[in-house]
Amino acid sequence: MTITLTDAAKRFGYEWIFRGLTYRFEVGKRYAIAGPNGVGKSTLMKVLSGHLSLSRGKISFEENGRLLDPSTIYRRVSMAAPYIELIEELTLNELVHFHGRLRPFRFGMTAKDVLEWIALKGAHHKTLRFFSSGMKQRVRLALALCTEAPILLLDEPTTNLDEEGIRWFVNLLNLNDGQRIVIIASNVAEDLNLCTQTLFLQNYKS
Repeated sequence: MTITLTDAAKRFGYEWIFRGLTYRFEVGKRYAIAGPNGVGKSTLMKVLSGHLSLSRGKISFEENGRLLDPSTIYRRVSMAAPYIELIEELTLNELVHFHGRLRPFRFGMTAKDVLEWIALKGAHHKTLRFFSSGMKQRVRLALALCTEAPILLLDEPTTNLDEEGIRWFVNLLNLNDGQRIVIIASNVAEDLNLCTQTLFLQNYKS
């Protein structure tokens, strides 16, 4: 699996968020999208996930030497971000089982396995609307990391996590990053240090 951006640009109204971006993402590497707040990191992540289209340029997805239809990319993407809403009327147990019916988990994991990875004992039957922001972020990350998908997008992954939560995240990432394109958008040094390649998005501002 590869993702290739060619002279890519995104504009909202009269403002160019980024432009002139040519870059290639490959399986087996961790990429950081770095830059200060407001530089367009989340916008680029949404383009990579297929949720936003480019204003100019091209994005192509290739798997086993075959170009993929961009409209099917959502099936190959797993994403976590603080702005992604959870179904807060469900309990944690219900949410994980519901997710597992929509998307298969990696390595033959079951919903029970994922609940164990989330490591929020005593909260399995608690409604998500009563979860703290850190607990919700842990759920988002676990679902994204444990879902079978060759493209893993993590936008500000350590937002709202305490030190123990960050250690938990790094451990789960290390166990689930194989044979994937892993892209982390952040301006936090600890997040960027997890990556082997860095794309500085401010270099592509207008």
